[in-house]
Amino acid sequence: MANSGQKVVLITGCSSGIGLRIAVTLAKDEKKRYHVIATMRDLKKKDKLVEAAGDAYGKTLTLLPLDVCSDESVKQCINNVKDRHIDILINNAGVGLLGPVESISIEEMKKVFETNFFGVVRMIKEVMPDMKKRRSGHIVVMSSVMGLQGVVFNDVYTASKFAMEGFCESMAVQLMKFNIRLSMIEPGPVHTEFETKMMEDVAKMEYPGADADTVRYFKDVYLPSSIDIFEAMGQTPDDIAKCLKKVIESSSPRFRNLTNSLYTPIVALKYADETGGLSVNTFYNLLFNFGPLMHITMSILKCLTCSCLRRRTISPN
Repeated sequence: MANSGQKVVLITGCSSGIGLRIAVTLAKDEKKRYHVIATMRDLKKKDKLVEAAGDAYGKTLTLLPLDVCSDESVKQCINNVKDRHIDILINNAGVGLLGPVESISIEEMKKVFETNFFGVVRMIKEVMPDMKKRRSGHIVVMSSVMGLQGVVFNDVYTASKFAMEGFCESMAVQLMKFNIRLSMIEPGPVHTEFETKMMEDVAKMEYPGADADTVRYFKDVYLPSSIDIFEAMGQTPDDIAKCLKKVIESSSPRFRNLTNSLYTPIVALKYADETGGLSVNTFYNLLFNFGPLMHITMSILKCLTCSCLRRRTISPN
């Protein structure tokens, strides 16, 4: 139970990765300004979070089960919060999907949207009426640079993030009238166990339905390039947690928050040319025509971006 003056923060998807680090960072706030309700589908997976939280567990951090894909689970979780009072909702739960679209079933695509899009919508719909009544609240959505700029072979994941960006951009206007802020956190590549395992798994998979050339481009061109980018430009979950903490502590939080300034030029390509040709052609050439050059560039960038520089790429004040 939150103490007087503490803000109640509910976070989805806290069993590992970014969600775990956000929960621990806020629960260990030196001024003890937050009472964190960390949620996950299966509380049997709580061990990593409990260990990382240390003494904060049971004091400034509590756990609740929550499946964002279930209307009943969402309602039950919020009803288990004292007075249904949530000051800050952090929508972090998400799933990825990578590979040639010809080999991905419609059911797999629906599962991605069920979590990444409808899961967030469920959470917002459940907490929004109470926030409106209080005329206060902050809703944070973990988006991605892929919600701003499409990336080859990430078609469905990108589409789910684009959908969320459009939904939140629309919602932010009416919520402001009720003194509720909505913020998007937009990381680029982040080093997590989830990402590492997904990369390893997709490299071994077969892709029925996709032609041999497409599979070869995916495995021999895209995956090596993607690994180069992760190694050169990737942030850690701690970097994202620190960025998010700055956002919720701001007196005037920004709507969009790119966490990695190294990605700003890539996103800017899209807005520099209204026809879309500049970004599409640039990505095509980088991947298919200048692959070796990009590998060298990423290797140089990896050397230049020491941990000190990467800390400075966390953008919001």
